Amino acid sequence: MKSKHENTKEHLLETGRQMLACQGFGSVGLSSLLKTAGVPKGSFYHYFQSKEQFGEELLASYFSQYLAEMDSIFGVQGKSGCELLLAYFVRWRENYSGCLVIKLGAEVADMSDAMRLTLKTGTDQVISRLTAALDAAIADGSLSRQDSRALAANLYQLWLGAGLLSKLNRDEVHMDHTLQLTRRLLGCA
Repeated sequence: MKSKHENTKEHLLETGRQMLACQGFGSVGLSSLLKTAGVPKGSFYHYFQSKEQFGEELLASYFSQYLAEMDSIFGVQGKSGCELLLAYFVRWRENYSGCLVIKLGAEVADMSDAMRLTLKTGTDQVISRLTAALDAAIADGSLSRQDSRALAANLYQLWLGAGLLSKLNRDEVHMDHTLQLTRRLLGCA
């Protein structure tokens, strides 16, 4: 069972994640975060030395959860590797609005080198997971042999771009086109 301190820290991170996904890092003030979370200022500084450190830990926590979700999707038994890849991208299409890489990537990359490096590490891990999933699909014969690392990076870039354009246009057109293109690139029906 978690102690009160762990619950408070996780509560701050989860509240921050929800707020940052909507408002961005620079727009969320510490007092607003604490008021929304119902946590006193002293508790914040018990866990985090600064808002920047909070941002680093929030991003690390986000990627930890995201990678666990990827592992869960790619770990399903009884489906081909290509089917699992499509399931991952369908899920991304459904949940892209909560993607902190899309929301915060450009904003914090110029603001904080530490947060930029946390984002870089996390995105590198996502691409590695995609590469492994592509390799598994090649191994089971559901995907033709190709450079899985390059395809993983290209697919990730494609989906990040589509997510950004969907947010800018406030529509789903780019996500729909990207899912169709992904199906063609993977050769999955």
